[in-house]
Amino acid sequence: MPDFVQALDEAMPLANAAVKAGADILFLPEYCSGLKTEGSAVKPPSAPQSSHIFLQEFQNFAREKQVWINLGSIAVDAPDGRILNRGFMIDDTGKIRGQYDKINMFDIQLSETEVYRESTAVSPGCQAVIHDTPFALIGHTICYDLRFPGLFRSLAQAGAEIIICPAAFTKKTGEAHWHILNRARAIENTCFIISPCAIGPIPGGGESYGHSLVINPWGDVIADGGTLPGVVQARVDLDMVAQSAARIPSLSHDRPFTPANDPSRSDT
Repeated sequence: MPDFVQALDEAMPLANAAVKAGADILFLPEYCSGLKTEGSAVKPPSAPQSSHIFLQEFQNFAREKQVWINLGSIAVDAPDGRILNRGFMIDDTGKIRGQYDKINMFDIQLSETEVYRESTAVSPGCQAVIHDTPFALIGHTICYDLRFPGLFRSLAQAGAEIIICPAAFTKKTGEAHWHILNRARAIENTCFIISPCAIGPIPGGGESYGHSLVINPWGDVIADGGTLPGVVQARVDLDMVAQSAARIPSLSHDRPFTPANDPSRSDT
């Protein structure tokens, strides 16, 4: 999906199908407005937030269908000449009720030929975000954030009952870590994890893993989207959040500690 038109052509029929199936709130993946790469850098189509066609079309869709929508993330022009990897929560009147800028940048080298430097093109955020919705308090993370449990812990301890992690997780790392990391974040924070993930080859190089997930606070996978584009639907019972926290109240058991010293840097 290298441009907004192609992205809308793919996303809108799926959104309509979800609404027809009775969904109350829709969750889309990372860079749902299009993604391509140039060398090691991500180069998704971007626009100013005030004139972003993909955002505007989904605001209109939310208003017309009277449904809440989370745009996992889209590329928004940043003041420093880069882009923001920004997610949005849109209410059933089409109003933006919250936004989150991805904090942790995917700067890694998986092999001699597979290198990613997200920070080359993306300006990182610095603020954790919880969306207040009629359904639940929903913490927002994006893709590589999944590897930073402190962020999830902060959101859960601030009251998030659901934490979302929209992603375009790479196929290689997804096969190794996607399910494990998502289940771990659910278990350790006794909350639901909803992680819509893009699927398929990325123009310019790379491939997204798919397997959009809904995981309950006990770590059970209650929905897995597999490896084909489509709609994943699940019913979330928020009573499980309180029940799991009562069984294992680890969110209230954190104790302060002194960080370990690096032995290689200690004086002898």
